Amino acid sequence: MNMNMDMQQAGEGSEKILDDTLAAIRPPVKWAYGAPMREACSTDLNEPTGRTTVTRSRNLLTVVSPHRRGNLLGVVQRHWEQQGFKVTSVRNDESMPWLRATRPDGFSVSLQVGSVGNVFISASFGCARDSAMTYPAGTPGQPGGPRSEELRPTERSEFWSGEG
Repeated sequence: MNMNMDMQQAGEGSEKILDDTLAAIRPPVKWAYGAPMREACSTDLNEPTGRTTVTRSRNLLTVVSPHRRGNLLGVVQRHWEQQGFKVTSVRNDESMPWLRATRPDGFSVSLQVGSVGNVFISASFGCARDSAMTYPAGTPGQPGGPRSEELRPTERSEFWSGEG
């Protein structure tokens, strides 16, 4: 685990993992940036440590039908394993499945299907050194980003939205 990584490096590393994950999904899906999150790391006595967990995410705008969710989870799981991630938990629930994995360098990833069939993928780095951070253009809550996130997928895909 890289204890010297700062928040900017953690954010950039998370963005790269997400970009690579989305590039591995074929046929391609449409997506939007999810709201970034940060959470201060603290001691057992709830004292600040000068470190922050950084999370970035993507929301799939392509409708993934219940019949295709297993395909999507399989493609993403294989990609993550090829990138050195080890799957830590899987829920093969028909309506809201998810997949989580970690890598020895301190990054973790997850893919979740929400209650309305929305799919989101996130990448995190735990307890990076506090620093200033920049965000990609189009990130919700950041200058130039959308005013509010629309999480419900509306784009149709012959493959991912199909019932076959």
